[in-house]
Amino acid sequence: MEAEQVPDVLTEIRRWRVSLSELPPAKTEEEAIDRITALEELASASAAAQARETLTFDMLRRNREAEDGVASKKQGRGLGAEVALARKVSRSRGDALLKFSRTLLMDLPRTFAAMKGGDISEEKARIVAKESDWLPREKKHELDECMAERLSEVGVRRLGNEVRALAQKLDQQAAVDHLERCIEERSVSVRPAPGNMAYLTALLPMPQAVAAFANLTKSAQSVIATGEADGRSQSQIAADLLVERLTGQESAKAVPTEVHLIMQASSLFAPGEESAWFPGVGPIPAEVARDFVAENDAAVFLRRLYTRPEDGQLVRMDSRRREFAGLLRRMIVMRDDVCRSPWCDAPIKQADHAVSFATGGDTEWENSSGLCAACNYAKELAGWRHRATPDALEVVTPTGHRYRSRTKPISEPDPGLVGGESVAETTAPPGILAGTGPPNPAVDSDPPTVEGGPTPPAATVEDSTAAGPVAADTAPGSGAPASGESSASGEAPASGEVKGC
Repeated sequence: MEAEQVPDVLTEIRRWRVSLSELPPAKTEEEAIDRITALEELASASAAAQARETLTFDMLRRNREAEDGVASKKQGRGLGAEVALARKVSRSRGDALLKFSRTLLMDLPRTFAAMKGGDISEEKARIVAKESDWLPREKKHELDECMAERLSEVGVRRLGNEVRALAQKLDQQAAVDHLERCIEERSVSVRPAPGNMAYLTALLPMPQAVAAFANLTKSAQSVIATGEADGRSQSQIAADLLVERLTGQESAKAVPTEVHLIMQASSLFAPGEESAWFPGVGPIPAEVARDFVAENDAAVFLRRLYTRPEDGQLVRMDSRRREFAGLLRRMIVMRDDVCRSPWCDAPIKQADHAVSFATGGDTEWENSSGLCAACNYAKELAGWRHRATPDALEVVTPTGHRYRSRTKPISEPDPGLVGGESVAETTAPPGILAGTGPPNPAVDSDPPTVEGGPTPPAATVEDSTAAGPVAADTAPGSGAPASGESSASGEAPASGEVKGC
């Protein structure tokens, strides 16, 4: 009798995926709840299997590199990036997943067993790993044993508090050292929020954070008490005060801005529908962007960029230099928006060659990529290859897997130009129709001044690329205006970009 053939593991996993995707809905409430529970347990078991395979991949790669004579300090470089591509997440997320897998299987076996059995979620396992991360290995094992019975009994928040308390009790000196290291990690970050908002987050030592918040609250209460609230709530006033104190502006809305015109002319100077875009943050409605420029009390600097009418991509702009700098670098950042590697949403830190300069790659638009520092360093590791065009990037990893990301056009095709019609170009600033109101200041000239009064906000225009539709943009770290740009107020543009309005 022939031995039974064991199905290929990948074939089986894909068959389960298809079966689940084609599963008919439950017929009763009880069945629906039972299915939700079973699927949650399956999700936990699946996450545990992923963690095990991640650690296996780590060990196999390190063993092979050790056999090849790679120094121990250099073994395993780029593993997090490969894990990130395999799981379709960012590079930083891939590094975190790799670290979590090592901790879970090597230091927290009871937690891993509970997760593998479907008793706890991956979120709970991450909490245990995070709150005990700074403990020595032997202490982690002790904590894992002590918490084993509590894992499935408490919620995520309470579990985190209990693990943290137990960890501090097990090694008080390590806890003190950990807190001191945390102070060194203080930082400020920004990330998008719904409704054209953003979270400005400051990671500070607790006393400093409490003092800053208390000061803002007290000042906001004083504004309300003196009748200067103008209908704003205490929270709104505190937010406005934060912006005014950090930027030195007279009001929170007066943000000096550099606007790059990189979308269709109809959207900026007429009621077009093409959205504006904050590079690295996201879209805002065209009308909101127009109002932002037209109603801004601060200086507004304009720079014209152009896209291909047929597909909305930025046009080519080559350089003979070794480094991507100046306007070419700006275009790369605006085209790619965030790190160009597949599924990596990190801010762009480096504009670099897809095919390196050392191996003959040209410093040109077609060979350029905007990448985060981690992805750019990973690109230089053995076995990694990038192949780029303005429209797409293909990443080849040491295992031979290929991952591709397409570049989203910076605007939609312009129907007028595609159809052979010419879109009239206006030199009027946003909010002022051509032929009405005061003329726009000419390029390379100072804006008009008002005798005996404050100088009005100005907008200047500079060409940057070849012809095509027009759009608007304000970029992080834009700095002082380029040659030919001027401002009546003398203020530099804000750090922050708005693309397309």
